[in-house]
Amino acid sequence: MKPLTAQQIGVLCTIARHAGDTVMDVYRRDFAVWEKKDASPLTEADLRADSIIRMGLEAAFPGVFILSEESASTVSADTDTDPFFLVDPLDGTREFLGRNGEFTVNIALVHQGRPLAGVVFAPALDQMFWAWVGHGAWKQAGVSTATSLQVAPYDRTRPLRIIGSRSHSVETVANWLAGLPEPHAFATAGSSLKFCLIAQGKADMYPRFGPTSQWDTAAAQCILEESGGMVVDTTAKPLVYGLNQPILNPHFFGIGDKSLGSLVRT
Repeated sequence: MKPLTAQQIGVLCTIARHAGDTVMDVYRRDFAVWEKKDASPLTEADLRADSIIRMGLEAAFPGVFILSEESASTVSADTDTDPFFLVDPLDGTREFLGRNGEFTVNIALVHQGRPLAGVVFAPALDQMFWAWVGHGAWKQAGVSTATSLQVAPYDRTRPLRIIGSRSHSVETVANWLAGLPEPHAFATAGSSLKFCLIAQGKADMYPRFGPTSQWDTAAAQCILEESGGMVVDTTAKPLVYGLNQPILNPHFFGIGDKSLGSLVRT
C-alpha cells in the first residue's frame, strides 16, 4: 500500500476528535450501562463513538476493512483483508464509568501484521497522540503546538518507573515487580495512556499480564515504537495484528529504553 500522507493522518486525528467529543457529551450526563457477553461494560458513548469513527473512515478510506471492538463478532475465521483499521471507540470504559478522565479513542491502520499509523485521543484531557511509521510520534495538548515524543533513556541513577493498569491489576504483576533487580516506583493509569506516558518519557515499562485485545494496543504500539520504544510479548517478539490472528493479545511489555528488554519475563 502507499505510505500515508500527513493530510491523511490529520483526517484520522479529526475523526478521533469528533468521536471524543461525542464521548464527552455522554460523559457529562447520566447514561445507561449494559453488560456484554464477556461481562465487560458497554455504554451509549461506545456505540455513538463507534458509529462516528466508522462513518468517517468509510468516507476517507473507502474499501478499507474496519475491525472495531463493537463489531468484532462480524469477523469470520476466513476474513483476511489487508490493510485494515483497528478501532476502540472507548478504551477504558471502566475509567469512563469512574469519571477519572483516563479513557481514550484509539484508531490504528494495520498492514502485514504491524501498525503503520496510530491515533490515541484522550478527550477528557484534551490530549491527542499520533504516529505513523517513519515520521515519529507526536502529541498536541489543547490548541498548543504539536511536540515530538521520545522515550527516556534509563541509566540506573533513578528508580525504574513502572506503569500498570488502574482497573486490571493482577497478582502476576506484583510477582514480577518483586523479582526486579532494579529499584523501582510503581504507578497506575488507564487505557492506552500507559503507552503514551512511556512515549513521553514519563514512565519506563508497562507489564501487562491480563487480557487485552488487538484494538486495545495497536494504535498505542505505533506511537510507542515511533518514539523509540517497543511492545513485545514475553518471548521478546513484537505483537502481531491481523484478522486471521487471535483477537486476544498475548501477555506483553511496553518498553521505553530498549535496553530494558532484558527484564522481559513472566
